[in-house]
Amino acid sequence: MADTAPPIAHTTTARTVRVEQPGGADQLRVVELPVGEPGPGQIRIRHTACGLNYIDVYQRSGLYPLPMPLSLGMEAAGVVEAVGEGVTHLKPGDRAAYASQPPGAYADARVMPATAVVRLPDDIDDETGAAMMLKGLTAQYLLKGTLPAGGLAAGDAVLFHAAAGGVGLIACQWARALGLQLIGTAGTDEKCRLALEHGASHAINYRREDFVARVKDITGGRGVKVVYDSVGADTYLRSLDCLQPFGLAVNFGNASGKVPPIDLGLLAAKGSLYATRPTLFTHIATRERTQAMADDLFAVVRSGQVRIPIAQRFALTEVADAHRALEARETTGCTVLLP
Repeated sequence: MADTAPPIAHTTTARTVRVEQPGGADQLRVVELPVGEPGPGQIRIRHTACGLNYIDVYQRSGLYPLPMPLSLGMEAAGVVEAVGEGVTHLKPGDRAAYASQPPGAYADARVMPATAVVRLPDDIDDETGAAMMLKGLTAQYLLKGTLPAGGLAAGDAVLFHAAAGGVGLIACQWARALGLQLIGTAGTDEKCRLALEHGASHAINYRREDFVARVKDITGGRGVKVVYDSVGADTYLRSLDCLQPFGLAVNFGNASGKVPPIDLGLLAAKGSLYATRPTLFTHIATRERTQAMADDLFAVVRSGQVRIPIAQRFALTEVADAHRALEARETTGCTVLLP
């Protein structure tokens, strides 16, 4: 008798983390919501693991204003249960992962756009898939696509703030694979050691060292070609002093608050500098671009050059504790929520 494929689950309701109004972690609520059928261009996915990211805090707090009530979460992995009309790259039963808008990944299951959802290779487990999509694709577009004039070559020095965070530890390893000299910053000696263990060439504890002076010392006074900064207000302006002439200042997050407005004349005075504020979701706006970036990420992970460090796991119902730990900078590497 021929083998019969196991039936695909049909989720009708799902525990979902919602915020009724902007505020602290105490605003997070786990509620039961209906899960419908996917429409054209959509899928229904049952999650096995969900990723935690600082953008979730920005949305919960209101720093990134969104309509309320709001379901949170931007990345997850799971099993496709159903596909809508026009979806050809996925089918029911596929293991899949994504980093995607709109929010809603903190849930047992959801219906969502299929554009940014990709099939997960068989040799990458679900927790790794959930932890690496937003952070890994961010590292990809930074190191491969957000580059100073003339690009980057093996041996070039770059400065990466929050090097022991989820994006940072992936970037440390990927930079090493590319032959770059990544100078990382972090807030404790333990986090500095972690960055070094993951491939950073140098690590600076910015709480007890002047990172500008250390960067100049490390680079023989030349400075770096590019600064990748997700910390924001506390670091961005001083990071300009770390750049070579024509260097690039990249702000891609606001962990310490938004970067204050700056006089463009400052960029001229400090060496005809470039500045940009990119976001992942511009880069993954098309199906083709998403797949190409994901293929690049999967390849470097499967090669062993980049390992996805999952350092914290919380149950979905412990989401408030996870947010508090993230905001207190008590986490390292990646964190996943488990439905």
